[in-house]
Amino acid sequence: MFFIYKLVFVSSLFLGTMITISSYSWLGAWMGLEINLLSFIPLMKIKNNSYSSEVSMKYFLIQALASSIFLFMVILMISQSKMMNESYLINSSMLIILNSTILMKLGAAPFHFWFPEIIEGMNWNNSLILLTWQKIAPMVILSYSIENNSFIIMIILLSTFIGSIGGLNQISLRKILAYSSINHIGWMLSTFLINEMMWALYFLIYSFMSLSIITIFNKFNLFMLKQLFNMLNTKILIKFFIMMNLLSLGGLPPFLGFLPKWIIIQNLSLNHFLTLMFMIMMTLITLFFYLRIMYSSIMLFNNEINFSKMINQINFNSFTINLLSFLSINGLILYSMLINFY
Repeated sequence: MFFIYKLVFVSSLFLGTMITISSYSWLGAWMGLEINLLSFIPLMKIKNNSYSSEVSMKYFLIQALASSIFLFMVILMISQSKMMNESYLINSSMLIILNSTILMKLGAAPFHFWFPEIIEGMNWNNSLILLTWQKIAPMVILSYSIENNSFIIMIILLSTFIGSIGGLNQISLRKILAYSSINHIGWMLSTFLINEMMWALYFLIYSFMSLSIITIFNKFNLFMLKQLFNMLNTKILIKFFIMMNLLSLGGLPPFLGFLPKWIIIQNLSLNHFLTLMFMIMMTLITLFFYLRIMYSSIMLFNNEINFSKMINQINFNSFTINLLSFLSINGLILYSMLINFY
């Protein structure tokens, strides 16, 4: 019964996103966003966890506020177009407000304050949905409506700055991934300065890396840095996969996470050099707190590591974890080999 209940809401969650993507009107896009919202809230409910109800209410209020402002602006645009006898009329202030509501749904800075708090009350499966699938519909709408370069550059700078600074003080793995996601949103939005659909490549690689790291966290029930540190003497190989996946998520070469950043750096270096330099410096800060996690977890204990036991720790039932980690770690190398081959 529980599986059927979950399957229904997951299906309607996907349906809402598909309606938004394929819609030809603003009202259709709003309807898809609402279906997506009302489908995700029941999935957030966790048994024997009273905090999940509070998180569900917070998420509903934030998303409902953004949706109501979005709908108000859409009605205002339609009424103004009819009054002026124009088929489509929108001024820059309307467009900024409309995009701000979508950025609030997305969790981009400076509309990010709800994002780390809500993800803290979720399990890893719901966190993965919030970090990946829930970004698709808002990003598609933004790709349709973003026209003001100065506004989008301001959002990019704020997102990369807050995403990097906010994660420095955190001990919760979910909040670290949330602030890392805000930083990645800044990089995704920067693709609008190059090509409206280049964000899809970045999003696919980011989703794959998030799936890889969250699969490990979910399997071993890890939520805090202390739990990660305590794995040193028990599961050394899994800890190695975690660290390499975190470095890939931070965009360190030669891991897969560097590939989309490499493409963006090549395309933005001519016209938006200062913006690009700021984004790179902020990404170095995210790499710093990933490296700090890695350094602390390895140096926390001074027990001698017996590497001969690492092979015995490989559980062939964990083939998915090993495969995802391998692709996330060596993806850039495999991509370069394929390019050279063809």
